[in-house]
Amino acid sequence: MMKWLEQLQASLAPYPWAYSAIVAGVLILTAFLVNWITKRILLRGLTRILRALPSGESEEGKVRLAIISRLANIVPALVLAYGAVAIPDVHDTLETIIRNVCIAFIVLTTALALGKLLDLVEIAYRRRPDAPNKPIKGYLQLGKIVVFTVATILIVATLINRNPLILLSGLGAMAAVLMLIFQDTILSLVASLQLGSNDMVRIGDWIEMPSQNADGDVIEIALHTVKVRNWDKTITTLPVRKLITDSFKNWRGMQETGGRRIKRSLYIDQRSVRFLDEAEMQRLEDFVVLNNYLERKRRELAEWNRELEQQGAKPINERRVTNLGTFRAYVEQYLRNNAHIRQDMTLLVRQLQPGATGIPLEVYCFTNDTRWAVYEGIQSDIFDHLLAILPIFDLRVFQQCSDTSGMVIPSPALLSQSALKAVEQSESSR
Repeated sequence: MMKWLEQLQASLAPYPWAYSAIVAGVLILTAFLVNWITKRILLRGLTRILRALPSGESEEGKVRLAIISRLANIVPALVLAYGAVAIPDVHDTLETIIRNVCIAFIVLTTALALGKLLDLVEIAYRRRPDAPNKPIKGYLQLGKIVVFTVATILIVATLINRNPLILLSGLGAMAAVLMLIFQDTILSLVASLQLGSNDMVRIGDWIEMPSQNADGDVIEIALHTVKVRNWDKTITTLPVRKLITDSFKNWRGMQETGGRRIKRSLYIDQRSVRFLDEAEMQRLEDFVVLNNYLERKRRELAEWNRELEQQGAKPINERRVTNLGTFRAYVEQYLRNNAHIRQDMTLLVRQLQPGATGIPLEVYCFTNDTRWAVYEGIQSDIFDHLLAILPIFDLRVFQQCSDTSGMVIPSPALLSQSALKAVEQSESSR
């Protein structure tokens, strides 16, 4: 081969540029041939092997193929970088430019492959059971920034044919500028560290942040942003630092405890509250859940009234059972015997401050199922029952009436006429 090249060079001695062009063409052809062999034979073989694996068609398999495909581009670049020396009569400057451009391309390709490798690390980490609790996507994004920053410095240093340490030594003077450029990245990194160390937010948490119009499940935690899928299926993107500087509500505690709160009131018409006579009490004893309550009340009131009688007090001072108090006891016992209510958590049936809309009778308890649809069904069943059984206690719910069919509303003309008649009558009386 070398003898043939020497003979070719001797025959083309009158035309030295022709020999250089032929060698350059052969070098380029060799690079294309190497690239073809790498892509068509080696890469296809590796692709078939990887696709034969269980994860071959998954996202992880596709990322592996992307890494190998990017690394395959290094081979023809190496051929051109180190083959440029074989071109005769090539200027040193041109040789340096060709080599530096090829090395810069190798650095860029390696950086892109490392970026894909970090994606592969994230995919593998997501398979861990504790991955939603401690996401690492933000740290991997920071790693990508470091990789591409170093790659940029090496590429620039290679293209200008300077030592990278010289460029790094000049970064001290650019520190203020870099701090300004990467201000959001630095703040987001600190916020991500605080979120992770304090376990404030996990993927899958239901968070509520009215200031950012976010109310839904966290679907992604990255270096700069947190994505929330709202209940209307829209996506809200929050800056990570907002979760540190602003307040938000995380419903994870509710989901972990397994109890979801019911806090709703029935508004009782105050005019329907009254005492119960003995016949009504006997009728209400048909409710099994009220037996103990009514029996205890009878003993308590009988003892109280006996003492009043011994003191000579009038019967008006006696204590009696009310329909509202009995209904309140019924509601509490009904909840105590409800299989869908947590008995180990707070359970209250209480009266709130009466107002213009009646007496609020508040039900405060926790369901044993935190799923939204199931929770709403349990809550609705409870209040359906309470509203239906309320008339048995001779109680009414307060409701503003919007029906004016039974009311006579005079027209403005009649009002003005009646007002004039009143004035005339007052004048005539004087």
